[in-house]
Amino acid sequence: MYQILIGTAKGLIVYQGAIDKKPELKSIHFAGFAVNMVYQDERTNRWWAGVSHKHWGQKLHYTDNQGETWQSVKMPSYNGRTLPSGNTAKLRQIWCMTAGGKDKPNELWLGTDPGGLFYSKNNGETFELVESLWNHPSRQKEGQWFGAGSDFPFIHTIIVNPSNSNHIYIAVSCAGVFESKDGGISWHPKNKGLVAAYLPNPNVEVGHDPHLLVISEKNPNILWQQNHCGVFYTKDSGENWIDVSVENGIPNYGFAIAMDEEQPAKAWVIPVESDEQRIAPNFQLQVFATNNFGKTWQSESQGLPQEHIFDIVLRHAFVKKGNFLIFGTTSGNVYFSLADKIKWERLTTNLTKVNVIEVF
Repeated sequence: MYQILIGTAKGLIVYQGAIDKKPELKSIHFAGFAVNMVYQDERTNRWWAGVSHKHWGQKLHYTDNQGETWQSVKMPSYNGRTLPSGNTAKLRQIWCMTAGGKDKPNELWLGTDPGGLFYSKNNGETFELVESLWNHPSRQKEGQWFGAGSDFPFIHTIIVNPSNSNHIYIAVSCAGVFESKDGGISWHPKNKGLVAAYLPNPNVEVGHDPHLLVISEKNPNILWQQNHCGVFYTKDSGENWIDVSVENGIPNYGFAIAMDEEQPAKAWVIPVESDEQRIAPNFQLQVFATNNFGKTWQSESQGLPQEHIFDIVLRHAFVKKGNFLIFGTTSGNVYFSLADKIKWERLTTNLTKVNVIEVF
């Protein structure tokens, strides 16, 4: 049996199922509130949820009994620190959480808006701001860390190298990919080969907009990213990024990307028309796949609606787990398929905007 946690604009929806059967609804949590982040810590089986409460702001909750009861922890704080603009930094949204590593059983990373990275050494009881990143020289320069769809930069991806827990990547919109090889003591931009077409100098070191970053567990030197300006991969741990976008725009712009755990040359993207027109290209909901590092792309969209579709898929709403693929859209539709024989089935059409999906 596997669990599917779906964070939506109006609650956390939990489905359960076997790999060869349509999942069934199991439970609903935080009904009426936006769930922006969900994470299952494989070390403890603890579920985490970042929830936006209308009157109380951002809250961080966890459960150790699959949602029967939830506990809350003290929210991370910027403690009066200021942004380069001079304004006081305030936590606006929790974007992502990642375990510190199997050899660090009580440690967690947390990514937030406005661009603060937090770290916990006590399994989330308290979080401390990672000063080395907050005070990174690039952040102090005008036009290098700035908002995308948000008014402020935000950290939406944190990756811990599965072979080395001191080797960490983060992705910032808009700043780019940063790497630490010493457990977060120091950080260095890894954006060579990326294109920031919206800037006067598209080849800047800092100022890029990765929409999502994923790593190969089998070969951690290989990473993929769906970027604001195309689809890219690297085979050398981010030293050089290779653009594998398609000129006609499919695939090009989008938010979500998934990769095959066993075959890192294979990846899937779900394109969006453009930054200006955030709708399904040609009003068709399509998934594109490559099995040769983007040399060629094929539509793998059997079963998906191909007329009058406005749905798009956000960065954390597309997941591959084993032989299972699933994604949710901004219109509340959720589709799933087996990865080795793509034929999409509709799980539900009754949700609100899907922000994030976690499968385990």
